[in-house]
Amino acid sequence: MNAEIIAVGSELLLGQIANTNAQFLSQQLAELGINVYFHTAVGDNAARLEQAVNVAQTRADLILFTGGLGPTKDDLTKETIARLLGRRLVTDEEALRAIEAYFVRTNRPMTENNKKQALVLEGSAVLKNEHGMAPGMALSVNGITYMLLPGPPKEMRPMFTKYGRAFLRSAFSLSERIESRVLRFFGIGESALETALADLIDAQSNPTIAPLAGDGEVTLRLTAKHRDGAEAKRLLDETEAAILMRVGRYCYGYNDETLFTKTIERLKERGWTVAAAESLTGGWFLEQLTAIAGASAVVQGGVVCYTNGVKEQVLGVPQPLLETDGAVSEPCARLLAENVRAMCGADVGISFTGVAGPDPLEGHPPGTVYVGIAVRGRDTAVHRLTLSGTRDDIRVRTAKYGCFFLLETLAAGG
Repeated sequence: MNAEIIAVGSELLLGQIANTNAQFLSQQLAELGINVYFHTAVGDNAARLEQAVNVAQTRADLILFTGGLGPTKDDLTKETIARLLGRRLVTDEEALRAIEAYFVRTNRPMTENNKKQALVLEGSAVLKNEHGMAPGMALSVNGITYMLLPGPPKEMRPMFTKYGRAFLRSAFSLSERIESRVLRFFGIGESALETALADLIDAQSNPTIAPLAGDGEVTLRLTAKHRDGAEAKRLLDETEAAILMRVGRYCYGYNDETLFTKTIERLKERGWTVAAAESLTGGWFLEQLTAIAGASAVVQGGVVCYTNGVKEQVLGVPQPLLETDGAVSEPCARLLAENVRAMCGADVGISFTGVAGPDPLEGHPPGTVYVGIAVRGRDTAVHRLTLSGTRDDIRVRTAKYGCFFLLETLAAGG
């Protein structure tokens, strides 16, 4: 099965919104074992949409459309498809009743053009819209299956998940199970990870191994196909074990986990609390932690010590140290971590000091960073980093390295 996704809407071409629908559908179709070879975006123009469909018909067994099902004149997807396939548009009475009930419920007058949203292709399977008005639809004509979905992600995603997937499984007898697992890595680059796993990647067949670089991170998506879900899981477990034997120290989590959610989780498991002294990160580290539900159980507080005056007067870094070693130094990072831990009564203190750029500071180039980790009853560790990228890149990666070092510390026991 080869699929093409056609996103309809001039706002996509103008850059007003990102095409997140195509990303979501590609992920969903991959899990069903359906290959997506092309993404197409076309504006609200019937002639250009018709051209896009004509091309897609030559290279896809399944064509999915998002957008253009609404009540206005520029919503023209189903009208164009109806004309191309020689099908009438008919009213789906259930959808019409739901639309009428919405306007009654909200005490608003229903304009005549809203009835357009209840039109579906004659003979199509109707996909209910439980989060909006316009239903989706799917039908097969001359060996090609067409699926029309609404554009708003809050409507499209639940519709496809609940009804679209079921239609495709039934229409194409998709009995094979597709099981995926994402391994998340930090502290190793994409090229180094790929080199370490080159023979496994070259020999892949089932499961497949797909690397993807992110913002200072790398993920591996493992995908196994099998009619038996338990057997697919066994294949994933074997492949994961082979990968972790080589690069396991860099793997911090799975699927949708982040360094920050994992840090909160591990702190809770150990019963530790944390406090942070942030210079170049400017509070971004604690902002990310406290955005996670339940962070109050482990986050004590912190200080944004952006200036030397705050480092000295609030966090007790002696002026002579700042004059000799500087704020961008191992001794400064050490004291910041130790003193913020004591000040906030936390089990662990973490500090960030360095040069985000774009200009050098104290003779250090941008990307020079020190991260201090002070744990109650242990010797303080200070990690020196040399990072690259923009000012924002350096700040974000610094905070992520802080999580990574914290996770290593938490895993060390004691």
